[in-house]
Amino acid sequence: MRYLILLLVFTFCVGKKSKDSEKPDWAKKDIRDYSDADLERLLEQWDEDDDPLPPDELPDGHPKKPTPSLDLTKLDLSSPEELLKASKRGKTVMMFVRMNGVSTKEEADQLSSVWQVGLQNNHIQAERFAIEDDRVLYMFREGSQAWEAKDYVIEQEQCEEVMLEQQTYLGKHCKQCSKEDKEKEAKKEKEKAKKKKKANKKKTEL
Repeated sequence: MRYLILLLVFTFCVGKKSKDSEKPDWAKKDIRDYSDADLERLLEQWDEDDDPLPPDELPDGHPKKPTPSLDLTKLDLSSPEELLKASKRGKTVMMFVRMNGVSTKEEADQLSSVWQVGLQNNHIQAERFAIEDDRVLYMFREGSQAWEAKDYVIEQEQCEEVMLEQQTYLGKHCKQCSKEDKEKEAKKEKEKAKKKKKANKKKTEL
């Protein structure tokens, strides 16, 4: 219920019909351009009238909740994605998905709901918003889960592309991308798998 209230406040704060001159600068931004600092301001605005909770009882993604310590000895330092994933543990992360084969927000919402169930079946919790006729936003309170969600979504037939932390990932069945784009993405995934295999081999040897 607490998360639902936060989502309602989020929608209200971003989408309310007030004059631009009455909004702070951060509230005038497109939702896709929100930074971590903007999200913190949104959460602080929501919590203004709440009784304060102990830091360790705050919801995942709250800027005042202590983040887990980063143990570099357990990470593959050759993988930027692995490091980024670890750095977002306990933080809020947004992921944008463009679809193909949909033409209205209602259709986008319906399809994203199916994907949301698939994520939940993989123990990944995310809230979702249909923001355009062919684009949806997934919000993760536990930010480290966003990369697992990305791997799941790009496999879906109607996924065109995923944007996560300023990186774009093409869907495996994208319709608008060129043959060269697909080959480039496949090469990148192959190199990524090779590095992961090499890192796992080193860990085994240790």
